[in-house]
Amino acid sequence: QVQLVESGGGLVQAGGSLSLSCAASGGTFSNLPMGWFRQAPEKEREFVASISRSGGNTYYADSVKGRFTISRDNPKNTGYLQMNSLKPEDTAVYYCAARPNYYGDYRLPHQYGYWGQGTQVTVSS
Repeated sequence: QVQLVESGGGLVQAGGSLSLSCAASGGTFSNLPMGWFRQAPEKEREFVASISRSGGNTYYADSVKGRFTISRDNPKNTGYLQMNSLKPEDTAVYYCAARPNYYGDYRLPHQYGYWGQGTQVTVSS
């Protein structure tokens, strides 16, 4: 069983930046593709970004391309999401997730078996 803990959320003004971290324990993090999702009040959980085991391949939702960067540091068992040029519509609870393989559509939340508790990101106008 892999445990994931997000940190780094907070309140930022529009145009600002935040960096989220996802600390993994209880498993071999380097073997797991991972992703970030977000969920705003009364909305479905939404794919944000994903990254392959080694970090060589990354994928982004159209809504965040050019603004967000996903990365990972496997020796530290940590994933990251750097968020720049934040907009009010980015406001949501952000979740780190991991999956045991590459099977299925990486954009779908149910493909991920491990989840963090979420961290709130609020972007003010």
